[in-house]
Amino acid sequence: MPKRSVSVTRTVHAPAERIFELLTDPSQHPLIDGSGSVLAPRPDAPGKLVLGSTFGMDMKIGLAYRIENTVVEFEENRLIAWRHFNGHRWRWQLTPLGDDTTEVTETFDWSTARLPLLLDLSPVPRRNRASMDRSLDRLSALFSTAS
Repeated sequence: MPKRSVSVTRTVHAPAERIFELLTDPSQHPLIDGSGSVLAPRPDAPGKLVLGSTFGMDMKIGLAYRIENTVVEFEENRLIAWRHFNGHRWRWQLTPLGDDTTEVTETFDWSTARLPLLLDLSPVPRRNRASMDRSLDRLSALFSTAS
């Protein structure tokens, strides 16, 4: 069975609690999105995500569209993941390293997708990995300027 996830990890110079606060606020997602596809949260998005939260985002990849997400994994200040309509997940894991630094891992996991073979055969995982590299660069830059 093929591995159906890709991950990128960075050390970010900020405490896990501050990073988690940003990740659980959908209005902040466009600031860190390295794909350029996340435009804005839908007006009814919650101010803070918790397990079971649903939130919509206005997106654009060529054409504009909306997507609904559900938070399916959650551990305060350590882990958040949301699932799209197709079942694949975006996961953020935070590991405090001390001295107000945190190891941040972003994962695109399509092992839970309804049709994982379609993603296996597409350029999406490779493209998403490059976007995650940019997302973690943006996240790191946000905290380096906020210090």
